[in-house]
Amino acid sequence: MRGAGGAAKRGDTKEVLMPYTVTGLSPDAFRPLFGLSEAELAERGVIRVQVDAPASAPCRVSLEDAEPGETVLLLNHEHLPVDSPYRSCHAIYVRETTREAAVVVDALPPALERRLLAIRAFDQDDMMVEAEVIEGREAAPLIETWLGDDRIAYLHAHYARRGCFAARIDRGSPGAG
Repeated sequence: MRGAGGAAKRGDTKEVLMPYTVTGLSPDAFRPLFGLSEAELAERGVIRVQVDAPASAPCRVSLEDAEPGETVLLLNHEHLPVDSPYRSCHAIYVRETTREAAVVVDALPPALERRLLAIRAFDQDDMMVEAEVIEGREAAPLIETWLGDDRIAYLHAHYARRGCFAARIDRGSPGAG
């Protein structure tokens, strides 16, 4: 997540063999939806949902779970807009109050860590070369191993039970050449 001054926050003090960054979606694509009426949202295939249970609506921008009583937008989003057979879109939640994408370094955000994940590895041609289902709390070694493989360009994490895109994971730290 971003700390004071927008600096990326680092995970715990564990030794990291392959630095990585987990990034939320940019809010820019969703800003035109923020504050629209229910009817205007419906015209765009979007639904405003009131969260009724903890850990039930993970925001793909903040990479945090929305709190009960909070509202989120439920919409279809193309998270892999590539020219390959793996081009993909699915439903996601977005908080209307989140103003910048989360950036988490060398750790998974709690919303991912507490869930069963499907992690998919893609090469530079956007072809899937590896895939695994794993508990989020156990995923760091897999992420580090895969990002240490030169065949792999980036990872996508999905919430395995619902199949929804969760976040992109890249090797290195923000600002690192």
